[in-house]
Amino acid sequence: MSELHRIVIVGGGAGGLELATRLGDTLGKKGLAHVTLIEKARTHFWKPHLHEIAAGSIDVHDHATDYLAQSHWHGFRYRVGEMVGLDRERRLVHVAPVADDEGQIVTAGYSRAYDTLVIAVGSQTNDFGTPGVAEHAISLETPADAERFHRRLVNACLRAHMQEAPLQPRQLQVAIIGAGATGVELAAELHKTTRTLVSYNLERIDPERDIRIHLIEAGPRILPALPERISASASGLLQKLGVRVRTDSRVTGVSAEGVQFASGELVPAELVVWAAGVKAPAFLREIAGLETNRLNQLVVRPTLQTTRDDGIFALGDCGAAPWLGHEGKNVPPRAQAAHQQASHLVKQIQRRMRGQPLTPWTYRDFGSLVSLGEYSTVGNLMGALVGGNLWVEGLFARTMYLSLYKMHQVALHGWWKTALGSASRWLTRSTEPRVKLH
Repeated sequence: MSELHRIVIVGGGAGGLELATRLGDTLGKKGLAHVTLIEKARTHFWKPHLHEIAAGSIDVHDHATDYLAQSHWHGFRYRVGEMVGLDRERRLVHVAPVADDEGQIVTAGYSRAYDTLVIAVGSQTNDFGTPGVAEHAISLETPADAERFHRRLVNACLRAHMQEAPLQPRQLQVAIIGAGATGVELAAELHKTTRTLVSYNLERIDPERDIRIHLIEAGPRILPALPERISASASGLLQKLGVRVRTDSRVTGVSAEGVQFASGELVPAELVVWAAGVKAPAFLREIAGLETNRLNQLVVRPTLQTTRDDGIFALGDCGAAPWLGHEGKNVPPRAQAAHQQASHLVKQIQRRMRGQPLTPWTYRDFGSLVSLGEYSTVGNLMGALVGGNLWVEGLFARTMYLSLYKMHQVALHGWWKTALGSASRWLTRSTEPRVKLH
């Protein structure tokens, strides 16, 4: 009897976890392959919602998926750890030791053998070497980062309410550097939650006078990757809310006092969020001789196989996948792309196991939606369903935005569990504060 095909997926983000779940259901449970997910975190959270944790709109524990339980229910193995190396000749993934918060070793470093390897480690913030970002700004890369920002926000409000002296220029000033989807959504969500927070008897703070949110973009408009109509609509709404939108403003440094611009101007800020760009993790740069680009992304063919090894695939933000039909362009780093790639690879890995040729993946752009919290949602829908390109706004757009997350939950848990979980959260929201207070 031949040994089972060993499929190793590194990275449990949206695409990686969906792929592990579906391969576990179709192959692992049936004893047709051995599926392993390697991930350094213990729980999974949908990254596009990190701004809501930062603002305090949702509690991460209500929406997190436990990797260990997910693996038990869906026929794959979860192994904690962070990939640090790769041996292509021996087909081994090298994983670093894992220590707890007290420095105690949880798992020693180990190597995992594979026949098919899928690297899905996502992306991280690109600070472009800007001085002071690492020391004085928070990047919303993980739920822990978002919770850390929220704690600082609550503490800043408590401090301002209790002090006898007048507020300093930097107090209760929030600077968000980078006006992509994350920055824009965070600005709108913070406008809502800071006012809710102050309403809990922090009456010495006037949110209209004392709290300022600065949204800063180096380019000529916010949401530069999206259609100009979406950008203009979002910018107009944010300015009506009192968010100070600054475009054509290049940041040259961040300090304890605030944000420094190329013009020499300093904007005082107590809290700074860096959301100005992404890149793949540095350890991928030319790892084991694989081809990478300037953003450390693994260069892949239309089949999502790396250019120098047929047995290694890259999925999601860490892969530079060609956008078929758009000469010279790569697929943008979006959750919908990772979801589509995961669905495609489920079938392609099975074809590879049977020795059949793989088919190319074609990205289907269904449009872009940006949530402005309770105020509005704007975007465009694309494809045959809407007959081309349809501008959407308001309740319908909000419903479509929420459906993207529900599709991800269905891919992980199925329809019934997703429906029951959604109903349960809706009921408990009526008995909880509208914003997290710690």
